Amino acid sequence: MDELERLYPDPRIPLRSRNHFTFLIAVLLSAQCTDRRVNEVSPALFDLADTPEKMAKLSVEKIESVIRPCGLSKTKSKNIKALSEILVKDFGGKVPQTFEELESLPGVGHKTASVLMLQAFDTPAFPVDTHIHRLAERWGLSSGKNVEQTEADLKKVFPKEKWGALHLQIIYYGREYCKAHTCKTPETYCPMCKMLRAK
Repeated sequence: MDELERLYPDPRIPLRSRNHFTFLIAVLLSAQCTDRRVNEVSPALFDLADTPEKMAKLSVEKIESVIRPCGLSKTKSKNIKALSEILVKDFGGKVPQTFEELESLPGVGHKTASVLMLQAFDTPAFPVDTHIHRLAERWGLSSGKNVEQTEADLKKVFPKEKWGALHLQIIYYGREYCKAHTCKTPETYCPMCKMLRAK
């Protein structure tokens, strides 16, 4: 925690958005896509529709044509259209603020719901992406069997008030230092892996 705090004292949310709805869409678009690409693509979509009401009026084909560079555009466009219609019909055009309601929306899994609860609604959560899953295992913080186990293990290890910052700090560290193809041998260990394996 001390090292991550030193490296990333003020971790910023990487995805750009205009409101809770556009943040939800940005997180959905980020699945198997870089944050940079989402930030390049999403403004054009949000210029067309930055509310569920506006998005629900767009055709799936129109949404897909805009978000195609993000990958998985056929599935994502259908989910964006469908969840927008559900938000209008069942939630008064508002993004719900519970895990259960968020996870009931098309294309919204536990990780996406956790990101929303944490970063949009300031509710303690520890979303686990591929970077966090990889580093938690490398650092001996989790068995790494699955993301659900990793999330549970990290919640036990770290104090709740630190989850929000650590979620971003570990992601940033994984992208910059402890990448998937590194830390396989002592010669390629990142500073954190060297420190932990020396203990």
